[in-house]
Amino acid sequence: MYAHRPTHVDIDLAALQHNYHFIRQQMAADRQLLAVVKADAYGHGAVPVAQTLERAGAELLGVAIAEEGLELRHAGIELPILMLGGPWPGQEEILIENDLQVAVFEVGQLLRLQAAAERLGKQCHCHLKIDTGMGRLGVRYVGLKALLGVLARCPRLCLAGVMTHFALADCPEQPLTAEQLRCFEQALTLVRSAGFQPRYIHAANSAATFAAVDGGCNLVRPGIALYGGQPFADRHLPLQPVMCFRTEVAHLKILPTGSGVSYGHRFVAQRPSVIAAIPVGYADGYNRLLSNCGTALVRGRRVPVAGTVCMDWTLLDVTDVEGVCVGDVVTLLGCDGDECVDAEQWAEMVGTISYEVFCQISKRVPRHYLPATHKLAP
Repeated sequence: MYAHRPTHVDIDLAALQHNYHFIRQQMAADRQLLAVVKADAYGHGAVPVAQTLERAGAELLGVAIAEEGLELRHAGIELPILMLGGPWPGQEEILIENDLQVAVFEVGQLLRLQAAAERLGKQCHCHLKIDTGMGRLGVRYVGLKALLGVLARCPRLCLAGVMTHFALADCPEQPLTAEQLRCFEQALTLVRSAGFQPRYIHAANSAATFAAVDGGCNLVRPGIALYGGQPFADRHLPLQPVMCFRTEVAHLKILPTGSGVSYGHRFVAQRPSVIAAIPVGYADGYNRLLSNCGTALVRGRRVPVAGTVCMDWTLLDVTDVEGVCVGDVVTLLGCDGDECVDAEQWAEMVGTISYEVFCQISKRVPRHYLPATHKLAP
């Protein structure tokens, strides 16, 4: 059998299920849930995550690009899948053939989808994306009436939903969110006056779901909260981390005072020091910005990264870990005893967000899936 190095990620599907049910408890009873599984489910593995969420009761799944939706269809996922980023020219037929719903916001998209659906003799389900202040994708209100006029002349296109995206939902006190909701309600009035009756109205990501700032929407789109990431900087929710990143001590050496380690000798021993080499580096997603500032857990003790993180190796100062030896488990993300390194701590050290921490764990790190053992909701 092929033997892997000990660097791996554990994905706790029971924790994923717990987070899903916690989100459900916070939602209004008339809301449905679209689980965002784009970017390989934020690095957690799109197929096993989607399978777990499908069994748990999610009504829809959200992906960013066609390839992500096709991967789920090829794995046997039958739930409705919405491609949040909109279709690229030339993708229309494969999207329709695989029953992928698409976000739309340009006339050209509508015309290409209509033509492809006509050729295939099928319907295409679309979600009209309104730009209410994010300034990214979506049709602005000023262009909405003209777009609806084109949509009305595309009989093969079914307007399944109308959506927008908040720019500051994690800061509910900011007035922009209320202004975005006002703009969205104005757009919905225009959509309905044009004769459309979309099934899904949605705006809320994880933060907006918990802050209850989605107005009259009937669908929420949680992402980061499903994976145990905290949507707010100043509010801790009882979410369980789904990902745990671990390796083992591969090599130990005792260095005298004054010894430098790793590239650039950015760490110099201030005392006789025990240095552990672990087989993980920035090629695995252990960010190089953690050099000389990151921490890991060994035998329940928090230990510092010593020097520069390399492509394949990182060094730890384990001088204060009693009995440390080769083969000891090293936790880079997750808990060991009473100590934890969570994604928010890691993100703060490198100046990013937990989303990127999860997504950066590279494909060369194998994912081990722990079963979903919690009782499913009826």
